[in-house]
Amino acid sequence: MDLPTTRLNAEISTAPQLTPDAMAAAAAAGFRSVINNRPDFEAGPEQPTSASIEAAARAAGLEYVHLPVAGNFQTPEQAQAMAGLMERLPKPVLAFCRSGTRSGRLYALSLEHRR
Repeated sequence: MDLPTTRLNAEISTAPQLTPDAMAAAAAAGFRSVINNRPDFEAGPEQPTSASIEAAARAAGLEYVHLPVAGNFQTPEQAQAMAGLMERLPKPVLAFCRSGTRSGRLYALSLEHRR
């Protein structure tokens, strides 16, 4: 399975919505952690749940965190939470949302909170 990722730097890449079966491919591609920035059921009941993705990520040997944020606005607290995750999670990290855009924005905002 090809992962549609965008590499932001050596620490992090972003992707559009990932499914549970993409977790093995993420691990095979060298990622060590996954951050899901999409709220459950944002797109309706057909969207995979965080719990199903987490189970697959852990089975593939990945760290997994669910940090849901709205598509149109990320708070300073969410940016700070992302900064904390980037400090502690094994790298490289793959963050995803519906299109990958909000994950990229959240990462950019988090840089202001990393020291």
